[in-house]
Amino acid sequence: MAKILTMSEFINSRASLGGVNPAASLNQVSRSLSKRISIVVACRNESRHIRVFIDSVFEQDLDGIVWELIIADGMSSDGTAELLNEFASGNSRVKLLQNPSRIVATGLNAAIRAAQGEIILRMDAHTEYSRNYVKSCLEILEKTGAYNVGGPARTKATGLRARSIEAAYHNPFSTGGARFHDENYTGYVDTVPYGCWRKETLIRLGLFDEQLVRNQDDELNLRLTRSGGKIWQSSEIVSWYRPRTTIRSLFRQYFQYGFWKVCVIRKHKIPASWRHLVPGGFVLLNLMFFLAALAAATSGFQTALRRIVLGWTSLLALYAIGCVTAAYLSARRSGWALLSYLPLTFVVFHVSYGIGFLAGVIYWPFAGTERPELGNLFGGDTQ
Repeated sequence: MAKILTMSEFINSRASLGGVNPAASLNQVSRSLSKRISIVVACRNESRHIRVFIDSVFEQDLDGIVWELIIADGMSSDGTAELLNEFASGNSRVKLLQNPSRIVATGLNAAIRAAQGEIILRMDAHTEYSRNYVKSCLEILEKTGAYNVGGPARTKATGLRARSIEAAYHNPFSTGGARFHDENYTGYVDTVPYGCWRKETLIRLGLFDEQLVRNQDDELNLRLTRSGGKIWQSSEIVSWYRPRTTIRSLFRQYFQYGFWKVCVIRKHKIPASWRHLVPGGFVLLNLMFFLAALAAATSGFQTALRRIVLGWTSLLALYAIGCVTAAYLSARRSGWALLSYLPLTFVVFHVSYGIGFLAGVIYWPFAGTERPELGNLFGGDTQ
């Protein structure tokens, strides 16, 4: 695991290499904190979380910072809009926008275009933030010279099922080892949750891709890194995301991630990481075994059937061993009460993403440029 650097250690290490003068870097931070910032949010039907989120924003240490909060509401129908109007009433810092398309990318882009700040800081209504979250983002943006900065994906869950999803979320077996799942990692990454950029960077990149219902963050960061920019993750940037609480909602979420990942790959002609292909390959391999076994049984080829079943059983046995081992390691770290929930949770992470990916492989070649009008199945909302 990479050594965790404090910001002072990071500055001094770069200074020793001739990259940064500590005094100059501190002056840069002072200039950053004097700039106007815009916090942008896209939300829809977040009545259960919006009060905690707003409180988290207003409890930020923003002394000496000129800031505004812009929230694009995706036509909420659960009372979120009324709550937002209540918060915005009499507070000139809060601006509300309507987001008729009801997806994250269009809401964020509308908020960014309306932003007056030189620095854009994205937040999410499902998340709580440490009191120094904003200042840490601004400081690290200046000190590192990165194009985008953010913190790792820390989580906060209650209840056994939600805690099992949380534990699996931080296990490399379910996530492929993406570094933003590591709460202790500080260094360069290929993507971070949310993000903090200079507005000119986002304008130059062309903002978020409004074709995408999911994976719009990953796609933007892929464009950023391929244009020569760097993304820095710091463990000093602290927030807590609330993961899904049911297997059904987790399945739907990761089905959507897999489905829309195909759209990103088609756009860029290559995956951002080869780990994105593994769940789809696993599901496809199982489907091939099933079809081969069915064909052999129907044709009466018993020898071939036995070999196919043996191969398929071996694959599933190896996968089961992986699930049980990962469940044991996660339960040892997060609590033994989760052990019975974790194997199924890992299966849902993999299979839902894999099925979604294969559905995308079938759908997108015939989709043209239009976003699919497939209702809630593929995710017609911002969350």
